[in-house]
Amino acid sequence: MAVMEPPVPAAAGEDARRPAIPGRPEERPASPVSSHTEWDPLEEIVVGRLEGATIPSGHDVVTCNVPPWAGRLQGLAAGFRYPRLLVEKAQEEIDAFVVLLRSLGVTVWRPDAVDHRRRFATPDWTSRGFCNTCPRDSMLVIGDEIIETPMAWPCRYFETHSYRPILKDYFRRGARWTAAPRPQLTDELFDPGFTVPGPGEPMRYILTEFEPVFDAADFVRAGRDLFVTRSNVTNRMGIDWLRRHLGPEYRIHEVPSRCRTPMHIDTTFVLLAPGKVLVNPEYVDVDALPAVLDSWDVLVAPEPDPIKDRLLKVTSMCGKWLSMNVLMLDEKRVVAERHHTGMLRALEKWGFEPIPCDLLHYAPFGGSFHCATLDVRRRGPLQSYVD
Repeated sequence: MAVMEPPVPAAAGEDARRPAIPGRPEERPASPVSSHTEWDPLEEIVVGRLEGATIPSGHDVVTCNVPPWAGRLQGLAAGFRYPRLLVEKAQEEIDAFVVLLRSLGVTVWRPDAVDHRRRFATPDWTSRGFCNTCPRDSMLVIGDEIIETPMAWPCRYFETHSYRPILKDYFRRGARWTAAPRPQLTDELFDPGFTVPGPGEPMRYILTEFEPVFDAADFVRAGRDLFVTRSNVTNRMGIDWLRRHLGPEYRIHEVPSRCRTPMHIDTTFVLLAPGKVLVNPEYVDVDALPAVLDSWDVLVAPEPDPIKDRLLKVTSMCGKWLSMNVLMLDEKRVVAERHHTGMLRALEKWGFEPIPCDLLHYAPFGGSFHCATLDVRRRGPLQSYVD
C-alpha cells in the first residue's frame, strides 16, 4: 500500500433469476440507469434543490450528528425556513454548478420543489421536513437499480417523494426501482442514554439494532466492491440488509472511522479512480483499511483551508473536511471547491485535473458536490478493481 502525502452487468443475473410470466415475453428495455463506480465517465446526474428548505425538526439523532454550535442553533430554529440570506448565496452557487455540468455534456435532472415546512405524521410521531438538497443520502445507485434508503432522521421520512417523477420515468424506461423497508423510527431505535464518546473512549452510536436504517452517503462504489462506514445514521442491520439484497455478486467492506460523530463516508474515504483512494488523516488509520486495498495508492487529504465567513462557521451542518467532498467526472477530471486551494493543488500533484467551482454556501444544507448529486449513469462495465 503506497501512502502519498499531499504537495458482466448485474441486470443479466437478475433477469436470469426472475421467473418468466406464461404467455408474456420477459423483455425489459435497456435501462437509462447504469452506474458502477464513483469515477467512470459521467453522463447523467440528479442535482438537489434548495426551494422550500426547512431547518430540521428537533431530534437527538439530528443534533448528535452536527457541530455543537449548529446543533444549538438548530434546536432554537427547528421547523422554520432557512433565512433568505443563506438560501440566496447557496442558490447562486448550485445554479452555476448545474450550468457547469451541462456545459461539460452531462444531462442534469432536478427534483420537484417541495414545501418542507408542512407537518406529517406516522402512528408514533410527527415532524416537519428538511430539504431535498442532497439526493446522495436518500438514494443509492447500484448498476441499473435505484434503491430508496431507510434514513434515520424523522424529518427526512418522505424526502424521496420529491424525486418520484424522476424515479417513475426511469422505471418506465427500464430501470430497477427498489425501496428498502420503511423504518418505524420509534424510540426503540435510539439509545436514550447516548453521549458522544470522548477521545480514547470506546466508539458508540446513537442507533440500536432495532431495525435496518442507512443513508446511501455512507457507501461508495468500486464495481463489485462497496465500502461503508458505520455511523449515527447507518447501523449494522442496515449494512446487513444491503449485503443480502445485493447478494454474492457484490462485497461490502467496512472502513473503520475514528470520527466521534460519524455521518457519511464522503468526507472520510473517497474513491477517486481505479487504485486511488483519498482518506481523511484525522478519521482514518491507513493501516486499518480493508486488506483488499493493499495494492491501492492511499492519498492523504491536506489540511482544509480555514473558513473565515463567521455566518458559515455557525450554520454549517458539516465539519471542516468538506474539502474532500468532490465529484469525479471521469478518472482524471474532478469538480472541487474553489476555496480549498490546498486540495486543488494536491489533486493536481496526484495527476488529476481539478475543475474549481463554488459551493461553499451549500454547507448549511448538508454538503458539497458529492452530497448534492446522484450520478445515475456513468459509462463503464461492472467489474472488480480490488485484490
